[in-house]
Amino acid sequence: QVQLVESGGGLVQAGGSLRLSCVASGLTFSNYVMGWFRQAPGKEREFVAIRWSGASTRYVDSVKGRFTISRDNAKNTVYLQMNTLKPEDTAVYYCAARRPPPLLTTTPQLYNYWGQGTQVTVSS
Repeated sequence: QVQLVESGGGLVQAGGSLRLSCVASGLTFSNYVMGWFRQAPGKEREFVAIRWSGASTRYVDSVKGRFTISRDNAKNTVYLQMNTLKPEDTAVYYCAARRPPPLLTTTPQLYNYWGQGTQVTVSS
């Protein structure tokens, strides 16, 4: 049984930082594309960042230069370091995993497993 468990969300002032973590179990972690998505109230779930093993990454334009996705295959964990946070980053952040083949897709529907989400709130 695959499980993804996120942590690290919270309330932060604009300009601050948070680091989200997602621990995966029940899968061969290194074989999966891992991604972070977010969903704000009244909006669709959107792609934030994805990473395949190695250096292959993609970011949504609005977070480039502020967010960094990384992964530790030995710990089955993917991270999202979020710096210079803005109020518009407020959302529930979800970790997602996509089975092989390793397609670096930004489409949420093409991911097979999801965490429960962690709330990030950025105050102005």
